[in-house]
Amino acid sequence: MAIQEASPLGPHATLPVGNDRPLTWACRETGPPEPPKLRLLDHVRQAVSRTLAGLVLLLAIAAVGPPIDAQPATRIPKIGLLSTTTQVTIAPWITGFRQGLREHGYAEGKTVLLEVRFAEGVVERLPELARQLVALKPDVIVATNDPAIAAVRRETQTIPIVMAFSSDPAGAGFVASLARPGGNVTGLSNLSPEVSGKRLELLREVVPGLSRIALLWNPDSRGNLLDYKETEVAARSLHVELQSIELSRVEDLDRAFSAVTKGRAQALIVPAGNPITVARRDQVASFAQQSRLPSIYGAREYVDAGGLVSYGPNTADLFRRAAIYVDKILKGVKPADLPVEQPTKFELVINLKTAKAMGVTVPEALLGRADKAIE
Repeated sequence: MAIQEASPLGPHATLPVGNDRPLTWACRETGPPEPPKLRLLDHVRQAVSRTLAGLVLLLAIAAVGPPIDAQPATRIPKIGLLSTTTQVTIAPWITGFRQGLREHGYAEGKTVLLEVRFAEGVVERLPELARQLVALKPDVIVATNDPAIAAVRRETQTIPIVMAFSSDPAGAGFVASLARPGGNVTGLSNLSPEVSGKRLELLREVVPGLSRIALLWNPDSRGNLLDYKETEVAARSLHVELQSIELSRVEDLDRAFSAVTKGRAQALIVPAGNPITVARRDQVASFAQQSRLPSIYGAREYVDAGGLVSYGPNTADLFRRAAIYVDKILKGVKPADLPVEQPTKFELVINLKTAKAMGVTVPEALLGRADKAIE
């Protein structure tokens, strides 16, 4: 009987059984079989070799290509600033704004970018300049006064707008209210018509017996309109004749000066917020000096240019405080949630050099109350 088994000789090899010859197998191996441990070590060596080769390849790729986990460059916030006045006029105000940015940890050109546009006192240029700034897609735009605010607001309802100072933001429709702006506009207001009467009282101290005064104002400025109304009330109560001189175009400046002279005014009041007189403050101050006309202004920039007296908020400080709004907005606060600030501190500045040139004696009591006297 033959039994078929699988054998190294082939699938059909026949093995005889029942004889006395020893059973032998035909083997193809020429040596003894490899121990199992040696075969395992060989597999491990091959795996390690493949892993090392892969690491070398990755290092080579890293050496010639960009980092695998490279992060995109950090975006630097961009601030736009629109000025109605000239670059020279606004220089001290922008200095105040930059100071405010530094106080909050910003480094211009490194952690924040500033794009400034100047209308050079020509309000007709504001719409185009506002479009230029909006096209740059800044994170926030600072507008210096009402005409600039209006120009930017017409171009965007989404980019946050910070008012450096507005004469009447709620009355102009820039905000729903001072406490709850409600839109994309917030910032600071220099609304303080109550000080208009105070300016008239200060002039009476400089010019005893004052009975006739001229007010150089812009009817297109809501702040100037409020100043005019308050000054008119104060003039009536003090029995002073008020001469209204309207000025809303640069071309009308000489005509306005002529009207003041013809009206035989004894003194002159120039409220803040008129871009025409701000941009031409040197001419205004020069006219008052040459006419020996004691004058008081709503901002100290006029006195720095040769005017006699100023009483009002510190404009450079308003710009410094505008940086506080910019900082909050860049950190994610919505303009609608930032109440509009009003000035609470007013400064009295007197130019003693001008007083001497005009032959005006400033009372010691008034000098004692001055925040600064220019000598």
